[in-house]
Amino acid sequence: MQWTTKLLVIANRTIDSDALYGAILERAAAGPVQVMLVAPASSGPGSQQARRMATAQRLDRALQRLREAGVPVQGVVGDPDPMVAVQEAWDPRRFDEVIVATLPTASSRWLAANLPRRVERFTGARVTHVVAAADHARSPA
Repeated sequence: MQWTTKLLVIANRTIDSDALYGAILERAAAGPVQVMLVAPASSGPGSQQARRMATAQRLDRALQRLREAGVPVQGVVGDPDPMVAVQEAWDPRRFDEVIVATLPTASSRWLAANLPRRVERFTGARVTHVVAAADHARSPA
């Protein structure tokens, strides 16, 4: 019986990107995985409800696409602060690895805050950083 890797994925504007989709499929090709997508709610202008709805729509697209590819996946909209969202989701008994998906350096507030490294220090797990194309961002984070 093969080990199933439990993967925690943190992404917002990049959650339905080709880069993240490809990284998850590549990881799944290496062996069985179970994936939990956590999409920190968007921040910025507009009502909190509208921002959460926009995040939920991106999350739903990502979930559907991964399920159609045969990847066992669940998802949740998390706290707007990505580090808080990680802290709320992380359980070392539940997850083995983490993927953090961001926009490129010039566009990414998450990279400016060194999120991939902070997640690695907090979880103690292997963290893979995926960079999606800047033109992928469809709405403010």
